[in-house]
Amino acid sequence: KGEKLSIANCSLSILYVAGEESPSQIKQRAERLGISGEGIEIVTATDVDEIVEIISSERGPLKGDPLRKVGVKEPDPISKYQLVIIDSIQTLSLADVASSAGSVAQVKECAKRLTNLAKEKDIPLIMIGHVNKEGDIAGPKVLEHVVDTVLYLEGERTLPFRLLRAVKNRFGDPSEVGVWQMEDRGFKEVTSPGAAFIKERGAGPGTVLTVALEGNRPLLLEIQALTAKTAFGYPRRSITGYDLNRLLFIVAVLQKHLKLPLQEVDIYVNVTGGVKISEPAADLAVALAIVSSYKNNPTKERTVVFGEMGLTGEIRTVSLIERRKKEAEKLGFSRIIAPGTASTIKEAVIKALS
Repeated sequence: KGEKLSIANCSLSILYVAGEESPSQIKQRAERLGISGEGIEIVTATDVDEIVEIISSERGPLKGDPLRKVGVKEPDPISKYQLVIIDSIQTLSLADVASSAGSVAQVKECAKRLTNLAKEKDIPLIMIGHVNKEGDIAGPKVLEHVVDTVLYLEGERTLPFRLLRAVKNRFGDPSEVGVWQMEDRGFKEVTSPGAAFIKERGAGPGTVLTVALEGNRPLLLEIQALTAKTAFGYPRRSITGYDLNRLLFIVAVLQKHLKLPLQEVDIYVNVTGGVKISEPAADLAVALAIVSSYKNNPTKERTVVFGEMGLTGEIRTVSLIERRKKEAEKLGFSRIIAPGTASTIKEAVIKALS
């Protein structure tokens, strides 16, 4: 833990198929990251038939080879490579497929050909893929079906944190998430993500801490809200990192049950750190951040808030409450407002604000 994310300095024999960059560009990046390049072969090729021929290069079993087990029948022949990386699948093509590289047909057939070869030769294969504007892998969905694991590297471009998220995993829990920090020499694991995300936490009204789940990992996150008198006939509602429809729902609940005239103000909400929260457990934190900003009244010290809100103003239960509490307490936050400690939004406001 805490080590840089790198397979380049291990003892594996690696084939890196570069379909987008020249060897000189890759060499410059390797020098910047401090990678010796020993054991790595770089091939600039986009023809899948040529790549298959290279991967099929034979070797005998290596002495002490961790991929070869006594009593297990070995594929014949054995490739001399122990790991193959394709960068990227959208740049490859097959001569017998009548379409250009990156098309649905090409991506589908290239992925199938390489996957079948990897299984035949018993070689781990990593295929890097482009994403579209919606953040999904570009090309046919069948690409996700032919592989064993699908990983997304997510995060805001202007922020240092990246989330490595598994959306499919035949080898383990698909809900696991890794948190990494981008540095000038590569990625470094963030061993305490909660502390990292609130390191630069702002003070004053409009900021609330919550515990959100990324997969099965609880993360302590800061939610900020700003309310300002609107200069337009229709007040603005803007949110980053959370669902806009839930924001509108929360605002309606606050207007109804707390009698706040929020129709007179613009509301801006932000989840710091570039994280996107997809669960309703952050409802209560968003609501209290808005109330705190509107009343110009900060929350009490060492307070963490989470819980789903209902239309009648009640606080509803969420999953893994005890795990969330332990994460907050581990980082020194002793006041926890959650289902069980507050039953309505009115009660939560009284307990949270100074």
